[in-house]
Amino acid sequence: MVLEVIVQTVADAVQAAAGGADRLEVVRDVCAGGLTPASDLVRRIQDATALPLRVMVREREGFLMESGDVAALRDAVTTLASFGVDGLVIGFLRNAEPDIEALRTVLAPAPSIPVTFHRAFEAVNDSLSAIDRLLAVPQVDRILTSAGESDAPFVRCGRLHSYSQRAGDRIGIIAGGGIDEHVLGLIATTGCVREVHVGRAARDGNDPNGPVSAARVGRLRELAR
Repeated sequence: MVLEVIVQTVADAVQAAAGGADRLEVVRDVCAGGLTPASDLVRRIQDATALPLRVMVREREGFLMESGDVAALRDAVTTLASFGVDGLVIGFLRNAEPDIEALRTVLAPAPSIPVTFHRAFEAVNDSLSAIDRLLAVPQVDRILTSAGESDAPFVRCGRLHSYSQRAGDRIGIIAGGGIDEHVLGLIATTGCVREVHVGRAARDGNDPNGPVSAARVGRLRELAR
């Protein structure tokens, strides 16, 4: 199982790598749901670790793309693509459906870079229909979702399995949002998805802004096995 860890600093990245993370999601302001990090930070993380990076591209809280954000978003896409990152993390909604036009507009400068459609997915009206819409965007190769963070873990696993079945081989489903050791262990046991995304569980004190702990990541890595 692939273990993806959210990082906000170089120190976070080094600790995540030491603990056995497979991939990093680089963001700033995690308490706002994650916003576009500084390009210099991405470069320094690339220098500090060889792990693949998925980088957030998001200018503000919420999932509606404002017309004034387009230039900044496209600039970020262009810069990150030039760095050779593994992919971007992005997502827009309109009328509680994936905004495919906005996605294509922002991604136009880098038409081949892979994309994770982030937890905007939680706010769609119909999850299975949203997966069908995202299948029409070749760059989207993953969807990040909690599958109902407040629901019982077995319910979440069942929902994740249904999403994976709908997405088929084209789009991978990443379980994220409130993934603690218990939930991760259940996901590993059921095999409902092949990738998990952790934030607080990888940090001392479960503090979303706390430093990543190699020991905690290592524990999650063992559970994922």
